[in-house]
Amino acid sequence: MPTRRTVLLATAAALLGSTGTDPAAAYAAGKWGSYGSPTARLNSRTLYVDPAGTGDHRTVQAAVSATPTGTTSTTGWTVVLAAGTYREPVLVTADRRYLTLLGGTARATDVVIVYNNAAGTAKPGGGTYGTSGSATVTLLADGFTARDVTFANDWLRADHPEFTGTQAVAVKAVGDRSAFHRCRFLGHQDTLYADSTGLGVFARQYYRQCYVEGDVDFVFGRATAVLEGCELRTLARSVTFTPQGFVFAPSTAVANPRGFLATGCTFTSTAPAAAYCLARPWVPSSDTTARPMLTIRQSAIGAGINAAAPYANMSASYPWQSQRFAEYLNTGPGAVVTVPANRPQLTAAQAAAHTRETYLTGSDAWQPWK
Repeated sequence: MPTRRTVLLATAAALLGSTGTDPAAAYAAGKWGSYGSPTARLNSRTLYVDPAGTGDHRTVQAAVSATPTGTTSTTGWTVVLAAGTYREPVLVTADRRYLTLLGGTARATDVVIVYNNAAGTAKPGGGTYGTSGSATVTLLADGFTARDVTFANDWLRADHPEFTGTQAVAVKAVGDRSAFHRCRFLGHQDTLYADSTGLGVFARQYYRQCYVEGDVDFVFGRATAVLEGCELRTLARSVTFTPQGFVFAPSTAVANPRGFLATGCTFTSTAPAAAYCLARPWVPSSDTTARPMLTIRQSAIGAGINAAAPYANMSASYPWQSQRFAEYLNTGPGAVVTVPANRPQLTAAQAAAHTRETYLTGSDAWQPWK
């Protein structure tokens, strides 16, 4: 059975070589779509990346590093990626604010940034990477935007049965005003780390029409994050226990009135019926006062979720019932309320406080959906 790694590489190879000609010639016309080219730039703050060598840079990191620091909302740079697989870790430092990353074909499946570090992977200088260090893409800057890009971590447990640190992050985002449109996040454990730079920092993040897959806690962290119209897919595992895993593991700071919000999303699965839970609260040792928060509203929840017991504990010391978990007007077999005590429901009046606007539009009037 092919692994995600071979599928990603095969997809990229098909894109680059489907014409039977040299890759650079095969997609020379329009490889950056409507976003211009090195000879017809959108503006002077646009860079083009092509693994075949016809852009300004061959790697994503080279392009990111070529952008200036100290940027603002009016001087941020744009990096446009040609179709292909970019096997590299990428770091956007905190001083490169308002950077935009665009997939040139406007299809996230065409543009893949992937690497394969896990928390237990040995670092060249000694020690291991840990969860944060495992990220394929680390985004430290405010104002980051991505459109039509796949972010993946294709490290596999089956290849490393000796590992205990099996967290393998595709993206760690900590900046405020971070937005992802039509992107894909591929991994297994801890795929998408939606976080902030500190306990007192309430970073706002927006994910629209994205696809996120994984098995254990694959959307986690303490950011104020809205997922709108996204697909969240739980993956089948070769294990005998249930639940096989959890979609969300929020670690919202107690002072933050807004945590994770999934609205208009679809929960799908390749696992057996009732194999997964929606969430469990993460109260990390670095913040034992955390009070995780998750609201799922007007979403279609498939049979892969255990309708009778959709929430569980990560630690008995911090039961999910003491956290801020709630639902509103969800549908589907995984949303059926069979045990009311196990599925806290909002009233219409309460639900009015859980919208993309109330979560994201602060004093700066940020509206990333426009």
